[in-house]
Amino acid sequence: MLQDKDRIFTNLYGRQDWRLEAARKRGAWDNTKELIGKGRDWIIDEMKASNLRGRGGAGFPTGLKWSFMPKDSGLQHYLVVNADESEPGTCKDREIMRNDPHLLLEGCLVAGFAMGATKCYIYLRGEYIRVRERLQAAVDEAYDAGLLGPNAAGSGWDFDIYLHHGAGAYICGEETALLESLEGKKGQPRLKPPFPANMGLYGMPTTVNNVESIAVAPTILRRGAAWFDGLGRPNNAGTKIFSISGHVNNPCNVEEEMGIPLRELIEKHAGGVRGGWSNLLAVIPGGSSVPLIPKDVCDTVLMDFDSLREVQSGLGTAAVIVMDKSTDVIKAIARLAYFYKHESCGQCTPCREGTGWMWRVMERLVTGDADKSEIDKLFDVTKQIEGHTICALGDAAAWPIQGLIRHFRPEIEKRIEEASISRSIAAAE
Repeated sequence: MLQDKDRIFTNLYGRQDWRLEAARKRGAWDNTKELIGKGRDWIIDEMKASNLRGRGGAGFPTGLKWSFMPKDSGLQHYLVVNADESEPGTCKDREIMRNDPHLLLEGCLVAGFAMGATKCYIYLRGEYIRVRERLQAAVDEAYDAGLLGPNAAGSGWDFDIYLHHGAGAYICGEETALLESLEGKKGQPRLKPPFPANMGLYGMPTTVNNVESIAVAPTILRRGAAWFDGLGRPNNAGTKIFSISGHVNNPCNVEEEMGIPLRELIEKHAGGVRGGWSNLLAVIPGGSSVPLIPKDVCDTVLMDFDSLREVQSGLGTAAVIVMDKSTDVIKAIARLAYFYKHESCGQCTPCREGTGWMWRVMERLVTGDADKSEIDKLFDVTKQIEGHTICALGDAAAWPIQGLIRHFRPEIEKRIEEASISRSIAAAE
C-alpha cells in the first residue's frame, strides 16, 4: 500500500486550497529553474530511467516519447496535453485539474522545455466547464507570478499555455483526432506515419501526453528517477490514480502503487463490493474499452499493464468499474456497444459499419431473440474490426464484446434458450 510520503497528488480530494500559494507549500514550482537548468538531455534521460508509462491508456514509455521530438529542427515545437478524458468510468484528470492544477502547469513547462516547445495547448473535454474555469485561473496566477510567459520561472525559457475546449466528442481523445480538432477541422484520426513528433499540430513537431503523465514529471525529476522506479513492479513503475465506480460502497479516486492487487484496491479504498466480495460478478479494470474480467480472475489479479494483459484485459486509464451479481452483464455490454457506435467518427469502414452491426446483435442477445450460432459470428466480426482501423476506437468497441463472450457465453446461451422456450409456449397457447 502506498505510503503518504510517496504520494504525488497530495490535494487530490481538494481538502486544501488549489491556488498557487498553497500549491507551493505542497512542493509545486519548487526549484523549477534548477530542473530546467540541468538541460533537455538530463530531463529526458531521467524520465526514461523512471520507467513512467503513459497514463492515458496506451502505456507507452513517456521519456521515450519525449525523445522522439527533433532537437534542432528550426521549427515551432508544440506540447499538447490531452485532457479530453471521455473514457466511461474515468475521472482522474478532472480532479488533478480541479484540485492540483499547478502540478500540471509546472509539468507542462518542464516537459515543454525538454522537447523544445515554447507553446502548449491543453485540450479539455467539452463537458468540463467548471474545471476549465479553475484551470484558467491557475494559468492566470502562474503568468502573474512570472512562472509562465517570457523567461518562465526565471529559467530563460519562454513558454505559453493556452486552454482549448473540445465539443464533447470521444474520438478527440485520440491524439491525432485531437490535433485535427485543435486546428478547427472535423475530429477524425490521421493516418500514421507521419507521427506527431515529425508532423503534428499545424504540421510542426508535436508531442501529445495525458494530464497525469505530465503532472507527475516535476515530482519525478525532483525526487529522482530511482525513487519512482522503486515503486510498483518492473516495467510497471510508480504510482497511479485509480477511478473506482459501480457497485462498491465508496466510489472514489485514489492514488496507489502500480501492481496493487485488485481486491485490495477495492476493499481498502472503495469500502468493498456492495454485498461483500462473494457478490462480485465482474470488473472492467481499465475504463469501458477494455475487456471485463470475472470474479475468479479478480481474486488474484494485480493492477498494472502487464498483469492485466496476461488475463486478456488491460489497465487502460485504470478506471475500475465494479459489477455485482445484480448486473445484467449482457445488457451492460450492449450499452457500451451503443456508446462506441455513437462515438465512431465514421472514417473507417470496419468501425463505421461494424459498431452499428455489433450493437444491433447485442440488443438481440439482451432479449435472447437470436440464434446460438450468432455468438460465434459476433465474435468473428469483432476480430475483423480489431486492428483494422486507423485508430483504436474499433478495438475499443470490439474488446468489451470479446470479454463478454469469453467469460459469459453460458449466460448468453441460457438467455437464448429461455427466450426460445417462452416463444414456443406463447405459440402453443
